Amino acid sequence: MDITAGKLSNEHKEQFRSASESADPLTVSALQISPKSPRSPKSPKSPKSPRSPGDRHSKHGSDRGSPLKHKKNSHSPRDGRPKKGGCGGKGTWGGLMDTDDVHAIDPNDPNYTSSEDTERTSTKDMVAAFEEYKKKAIILVEEYFQNDDITSTANELRELGMSCYDFYFIKKLVSMAMDRHDKEKEMAAVLLSALYAEVIKPQQVYKGFSKLLESADDFIVDIPDAIDILALFIARAVVDDILPPAFLAKANSTLPKDSKGIEVIKRAEKSYLSAPLHAEIIERRWGGSKNKTVEGVKDKINNLLIEYVVSGEKNEACRCINDLNMRFFHHEIVKRAIIMAMEKQQAESRLLDLLKKTTEEGLINSSQLSKGFNRIIDNIDDLSLDIPNARMIFQSIISKGASEGWLCISSLKSFSTQLEKQEIDEKLVKEFKLKAQSMIQEYFLSGDIEEVSRILESENSSCLAELNAIFVKKLITLAMDRKNREKEMASVLLSSVCFPADDVVNGFVMLIEAADDTALDIPIVVEDLAMFLARAEVDEVLTPQHMEEIGSQFFEPNSIGNKVVLMAKSLLKGRLSGERILRCWGGGGSSTNGWAIEDVKDKIRKLLEEFESGGDAKEAYRCIKELGMPFFHHEVVKKSLVIIIEKKSERLWGFLKECFSMGLITMYQMTKGFARVAESLDDLALDVPDAEKQFKVYVERAEAEGWLDSTFSFNRLGHNSMENGFC
Repeated sequence: MDITAGKLSNEHKEQFRSASESADPLTVSALQISPKSPRSPKSPKSPKSPRSPGDRHSKHGSDRGSPLKHKKNSHSPRDGRPKKGGCGGKGTWGGLMDTDDVHAIDPNDPNYTSSEDTERTSTKDMVAAFEEYKKKAIILVEEYFQNDDITSTANELRELGMSCYDFYFIKKLVSMAMDRHDKEKEMAAVLLSALYAEVIKPQQVYKGFSKLLESADDFIVDIPDAIDILALFIARAVVDDILPPAFLAKANSTLPKDSKGIEVIKRAEKSYLSAPLHAEIIERRWGGSKNKTVEGVKDKINNLLIEYVVSGEKNEACRCINDLNMRFFHHEIVKRAIIMAMEKQQAESRLLDLLKKTTEEGLINSSQLSKGFNRIIDNIDDLSLDIPNARMIFQSIISKGASEGWLCISSLKSFSTQLEKQEIDEKLVKEFKLKAQSMIQEYFLSGDIEEVSRILESENSSCLAELNAIFVKKLITLAMDRKNREKEMASVLLSSVCFPADDVVNGFVMLIEAADDTALDIPIVVEDLAMFLARAEVDEVLTPQHMEEIGSQFFEPNSIGNKVVLMAKSLLKGRLSGERILRCWGGGGSSTNGWAIEDVKDKIRKLLEEFESGGDAKEAYRCIKELGMPFFHHEVVKKSLVIIIEKKSERLWGFLKECFSMGLITMYQMTKGFARVAESLDDLALDVPDAEKQFKVYVERAEAEGWLDSTFSFNRLGHNSMENGFC
């Protein structure tokens, strides 16, 4: 061994370092090297070999001869060079196989990596922290079962300051409750709902239930009915909106086929979540929200609405709704608020403001809102016995909700079909036609949509479907005989007056039936009607199903109606059809008739970039609503997906999820947005090589979330099976 001036060659240093990394420190003794000898000393034959005289007479004594004897757990820095106080005494190199990790890391070492500084302690610290969290979590659960204090438990869980381990708290809470009485099971379910999002992140809840499913095989050893209990906990979490329904399908695909977790999922789906009135049954299985009854909750809802009407305190009303902790029953709040507004006209404005606030803040989700409105539609005949003008008032409420942007009419049952057929006086129809023509002509001059809506409400106060259809026919007929400006304004007005879709369908049917007469004055009536019909679908005034309904009434191959419908479908199938249809008359869906598509795209791009860089979510939702172009929300989806693929931004994915859940972006627009990205994947791949692979993953996630309708199918990378040319 070459030793020069008390130093080792680089080659031997590397050998010593490699040996120290692989050797067992408990079975190898230290090797000492004397700088006086030109050759290496003989290695001791065993750990019991006598020490060299040099060691015995060193300045620091024999206790420094072996670094393993007294310093097994030492972490003091030592670089191993011969120095005073070094291993084995003066002039020694320390133990050859010394792996006690007590040497200092030299940043100037060519082999140095920054991770070496933290790797030594990070794993041990994490394990220790997790073990500490486990102990405290068990104590928290035990205390909660004793004192039933949700607030105290939430505060103590926050104080732990280890939110990354909250999944274990979920697992421990449920597993401990499974082996106890119904009281504790109900307490656990209530606590989970109370902590969700406020204290425990949704991702941790998801992970906690995943861990529970993975441990189902272990639970059944101590708890014979563990499968049924755990299935009920999962069903309860879905009903309470703390687990997405897609959780079941995802978990089913990741668990082993012979796992008891699969049985739990099947039991939750078939025995609980598929049953009629499953929400109420699941909620009351263990005593129901701490022994709440449905009638008791209805009384509380009624009382809080009465108090709100008197006080006008929206925040207090929202707090009371939140404290009910029955998200699946919020449709009852919607129903009772609307009925109260119909009964007490002076309270209508205040109650609708409350519904608007709760919907925009996500306290009442869009499905519960629609369910509440649909329940009233189903019972409108009974309500009319107590409220003479129930139909008219309710139609007015629907129109106000839609115009303010918190109610999606397309999610409601057809209200017009619920209305009784009323004989309309022929004189009334003639008068309405004259007034409609006058207000439409005035609108073409002023462009005042609000004025038209006000006059319509006063002239058709009974919300008669036939009069609405007559207005649609008159509006488009007058526009077809004018320039592109008026045609654009007519389309904008049609998407703004919020007529029921069936009334618009009847209006188009009347237009097509009269097309032969109209053709005498307007030779291109087929082309114009087809464009108006296609524009109505792009503006989401009508749906593809309504288009089929119109076509079914004109099935003769050579009829004008058949030609109009086929041409409209053809227009919608073209590539980037939406943009072309929006701009066919020089507009972009705006009553100003001068808002270019590029301006809208630029606004969308800026608001998404601002949100992605840390902007406020509520501000982003407000900006999208203020665009006033729900038919163009597919552009929001497209640009969001492009940014997500380029930057892998989960924040924007969450934004899309929230927009969909609150009804701001419909399934139709979401599907169109994904279709547009599929069409542009080749261009996107130039900047992001794995764009196609990423897009396929996001399509699967979107399908699992229920965002995409059945018309969308992404069979293989770079190819979208849709042929409708969504823009």
